[in-house]
Amino acid sequence: MRFDQKLSRMKAGTDGPADFIIADAKDADMAGGLSALGTNPVTQCPATLSEFDAAIGEIVRQDLVDIVLASVSTLRRLNKRGVFEGSAIRQAVRLNDTTDLWRIRGADYGRQPSIPFRTARLDLLPVKFGLYSMTFSGDAREDADALFRYRDFRAEAQAAGISHFLEVFNPTHPLLDKIDYGSFLNDMVSRALAGMHESERPVFLKLAFNGAYALEAFCRYDPSLVVGIMGGSSGTTRDCLELLHQAQLCGARAALFGRKILDAEHPPAMVAMMRAVVERRLTPSEAVGVYHEELLSRGMTPRRLLEADLQITNSLLQ
Repeated sequence: MRFDQKLSRMKAGTDGPADFIIADAKDADMAGGLSALGTNPVTQCPATLSEFDAAIGEIVRQDLVDIVLASVSTLRRLNKRGVFEGSAIRQAVRLNDTTDLWRIRGADYGRQPSIPFRTARLDLLPVKFGLYSMTFSGDAREDADALFRYRDFRAEAQAAGISHFLEVFNPTHPLLDKIDYGSFLNDMVSRALAGMHESERPVFLKLAFNGAYALEAFCRYDPSLVVGIMGGSSGTTRDCLELLHQAQLCGARAALFGRKILDAEHPPAMVAMMRAVVERRLTPSEAVGVYHEELLSRGMTPRRLLEADLQITNSLLQ
């Protein structure tokens, strides 16, 4: 698998920009169910499962991402249809679904304390590789519970021969000031890793982006760690590509983006621009222009005018 080759070069210290790992998070059904699968561009109705699967198949055939992350049910459907047959893309399954991930219409779980939860059974996974998620809050009981659950998961995963990468979100309810999120996350993740045997450590990390200073500090802390970032909300095309660029300059070597790909006018074109930016073939602003040209060549109308899409709207990137 291409992912394994890149990881080997990273461990040997021989990796370059082309080895940056891009993962497409197609596990939205574990967050919002029906409402999270995107929209049919023609009817503007919520996408069906078959349309969602077709969109994943298009990304797989493009062969520019290194990992596709999906739910147990999605990977089973895709593998029954042979979507990944002969592909160099690594399949990954969402291993747990803490409540702060839930994006259910009419509810507001994202502002409540995160409750550790797991739908997937480790004995029924379609693949032996996946994503485990944690969210710390600054409340000792909540954070200890999250770490207890993660410890139990690691023991089960090792026994079942399952490897994982770890995703850590920012707090979901206001016990901390946002200005402290970066240092809080750095300290909590590093202290959690300190108690782990090397055999049970995550293959790589996926962290919330809390500014260049915090990310660079964590990447410098232990160069043996493969640190990645998560995408967050959609934003402008420049937001997406600028986040990749700045994170890579800080030492990040992976990115797992969901909505930034799913919500793009043409997801494969967006992925192509992401790859061009991390391989240093285009600057973020140049890639926005090329992306618009690609949309127009396909007869598609960009959601924003080029001038607006070139703007950086995420204050952490300015």
